Amino acid sequence: MRLRILLATVTATLAAATSPAAAGTPATGTPAAPHACSSAVDIRGFSDALDKTTYEGTFVGNLSALSVDSDKRIAALSDRSSLFTLDPKTLKPTSVVNLADEKGAALDSEGLVVDWDGTRLVSSETEPSVRRYSRDGKILDRLSVPAPLAVAPAGRATANLTFEGLTLLPGGHTLLAGMEGSLSGDTPGIVRFQTWTRQGRHFAAAAQYGYRTDTGLGVSETTATPDGRLLVLERGFTAGYGNTVRLYLADLRHATDTRGIDTLTGQDGVRLVRKTLLADLVNCPSLGAQAHQPQPNPLLDNIEGMAVTGAAYGRLNVLLVSDDNQNAAQVTRLYSLRVRLPHPAGH
Repeated sequence: MRLRILLATVTATLAAATSPAAAGTPATGTPAAPHACSSAVDIRGFSDALDKTTYEGTFVGNLSALSVDSDKRIAALSDRSSLFTLDPKTLKPTSVVNLADEKGAALDSEGLVVDWDGTRLVSSETEPSVRRYSRDGKILDRLSVPAPLAVAPAGRATANLTFEGLTLLPGGHTLLAGMEGSLSGDTPGIVRFQTWTRQGRHFAAAAQYGYRTDTGLGVSETTATPDGRLLVLERGFTAGYGNTVRLYLADLRHATDTRGIDTLTGQDGVRLVRKTLLADLVNCPSLGAQAHQPQPNPLLDNIEGMAVTGAAYGRLNVLLVSDDNQNAAQVTRLYSLRVRLPHPAGH
């Protein structure tokens, strides 16, 4: 199925999300355009072409992360340890590599970065962990993770609520992982963003920041913008209602380094990461999409992956993907968005 409505190529635009009532004031932008989700975000199209398909005997679904490869193809990561390469124009898989940990066990892989040399940085929620892989799936390295971020009882994190987002900041010197949920002891809704700095071909743990999510939502993805800010997807699900997904722009500047702070309350003088609502995606036009379960907008599903596929003059082409959990009531759907970034505060 071709992307519907104004889509030329994947590298030109792709993205989407889900969510109910707006939370906060959207960023200012150009006047609302046709297919606008907000003044800052337009939806350009969607595709269900990958839904419930297979490639070389591997199920194409459970997709939790996207990244643009060095050859402009799209790397798509399944949380069942399959790493696909998608053609940027047809969205069809052209290769698949199966990943595993050091003992050969499958990962709960949620975050993906393709580094400048083609190596793959992959986060897993299991421990949590971040590993470097070669293109053919060989483990090259494993990054050190601060002890409090480990799943209890080893640390203070909750299973299945750890490294959900992974991104490399402009310049390639800083890697960032976004925790989906809060650490025990921290105020619910305040999550930690962990960074590492590049040291040769390796990365060393560095600064950490606190980020407050909307009530009932968790971080499902973090993706760097060309100017060093972050696109953050916040997502939730309510039975009988459906998905909530909001797209935020976050700014790490002036946020407190929290790596030495045991508990975050939001009232302790710690400066949290500033965020600005770009769009509550329940407000996107449905474009004729169909849902297999209750949704406030039939376009919505369990959005987990996001990649910036192009940028010019403060406008980004963004690709999103939903994780169908290999469930007949959910769909693997790719979305194309055009995002207009507000100027950084103080500029």
